[in-house]
Amino acid sequence: MPRPRRRRRVRGKPKKDCFKPAGTRKKDLEEVILTLDEAEALRLKDKEELAQKEAAKKMDVSQPTFNRILRSARKKVSEAVLDGKVLRIEGGNYIIEED
Repeated sequence: MPRPRRRRRVRGKPKKDCFKPAGTRKKDLEEVILTLDEAEALRLKDKEELAQKEAAKKMDVSQPTFNRILRSARKKVSEAVLDGKVLRIEGGNYIIEED
């Protein structure tokens, strides 16, 4: 039996939870789901420009786990942007941390 996953800390939900290519109806496109913990990893590493070790500490995960979350997030965002898919942010194993 696998060990239960640790809940990742996120600072809050993003202002928007869905992005799509312009000029196409959402119902006509495939969807890619980005979890809230993956979105938080992108925010910490790419927007806030934190080192992976520091970002991992803020999310309360190990650095290798943070790296796996970040790789998964970047792959999903790339797929949505390059293949013209809807990117929806929802779900994941997280707790929302107050500012």
